[in-house]
Amino acid sequence: MAHVLGQNQYGKAENRIVRVRRDSARHEIKDLNVSVSLSGDLEDVHLTGSNANCLPTDTAKNTVYAFAKEHGIESAEAFGILLARHFVDDTERGVIHRARIRIEEYAWERIRTADGSARVTGSEEAGHSFVRSGQEVRTSEIAYDGESVRVISGLKDLVVLNSTDSEFWGYLKDEYTTLQEAYDRILATQVTARWKYGFTGRDDEAQPPWNRCYTQVRRHLLEAFAGTYSYSLQQTLHAMGTRVLDHRAEVDEVRLELPNKHHFLVDLEPFGLRNDNEVYYAADRMYGLIEGTVHREGVVPVIPVA
Repeated sequence: MAHVLGQNQYGKAENRIVRVRRDSARHEIKDLNVSVSLSGDLEDVHLTGSNANCLPTDTAKNTVYAFAKEHGIESAEAFGILLARHFVDDTERGVIHRARIRIEEYAWERIRTADGSARVTGSEEAGHSFVRSGQEVRTSEIAYDGESVRVISGLKDLVVLNSTDSEFWGYLKDEYTTLQEAYDRILATQVTARWKYGFTGRDDEAQPPWNRCYTQVRRHLLEAFAGTYSYSLQQTLHAMGTRVLDHRAEVDEVRLELPNKHHFLVDLEPFGLRNDNEVYYAADRMYGLIEGTVHREGVVPVIPVA
């Protein structure tokens, strides 16, 4: 009985790309996950192993990054149309008959500052500091031993990014060090923060305004992230914890976990393009894990490591 090759396609899935527009002090960011799927005259590659009509999947990936540089990204839809037309209309010998482009876009909001601490650009918005929309989770942990109450509030999955004002250089090097020093880099992290209140639950002790406290601690964490010219994520961590303690008297201790979400510049030179800190590959693995606690002098820290 004869066998027939049915419907088939191939491509490159989940090309994580961050495109930064730097043509003014107010940076613009597009953060996409682009998947390319192609189909056409591909029988031979399946039946005989001939790759004559096969556009490498690596080429599809490179095209995504190169087009982001050459054409920019005004919208996911327009960018997807541009890619799809290219793969079908411009591929040699017309062997690609159909291109499917699937795009996930991750929204970012500008970090707003109440006191202008983030080097704003004519408004109360930071020109290069962003917070990911729609992912944050508020947390709380309450313990009571019959005598006193311990309240640890917090948040997780708060993704933030500075598109400039971050460097990393002068670090310890050995025979296994390959990391290049950076003097203008993207700094991004997914914040997990927990903070302990001084509240003990005595009968004569008023409870803090919990909702307002949460809002204000979150605000100070964001303003410190946006307002710190960073030479390391550790320095930013300390600035975030310190700002909370400086502005919220009811908080005694802040513990922060800041995985460094790396963004690597894409090498566009093979395509005759110069990448002026505009097009990045956003890695979701591996990441640097930065953790630390900032507490008031004389306070014994109690927040456990997660």
